[in-house]
Amino acid sequence: MAAELGLPATGIDLVPLAIERAVQKARDRDLEARFFVADALELEELGEQFDVVLDCGLFHVFDDAGRERFVRSLSSVVASGGRYFMLCFSDLQPGDWGPRRVRKPEIESSFAGGWTIESIEPSTIEITTDRSGARAWLSSIVRS
Repeated sequence: MAAELGLPATGIDLVPLAIERAVQKARDRDLEARFFVADALELEELGEQFDVVLDCGLFHVFDDAGRERFVRSLSSVVASGGRYFMLCFSDLQPGDWGPRRVRKPEIESSFAGGWTIESIEPSTIEITTDRSGARAWLSSIVRS
């Protein structure tokens, strides 16, 4: 999305096949972007700072300890005043299939130190098993 707008774009994933597919999609679309196989829990190893980080479907995969570690990792790469936009599964999603549901207070407590939450709004996340998607939280969070 960022590359389509002509912005510098960097994508990471822990799974090499996901990165291979992203590289191919960028090539097919004649877009310039960088992609790395990297662990979101060890972002400091990238040795870079970002003004904006987009997360669609990552935050909800972590358990409590993993979330804490992820936020520390994220803090190491988001510049002061930088923004983190997150789309994650919501506890408002009915049923018990799929990823762990996230409650709004969990987002608030995860980003209580060193961040300012601008908004946490109900949204929808696209999923392959249901054309109408799944209930989600869309958050805008700023690094202090």
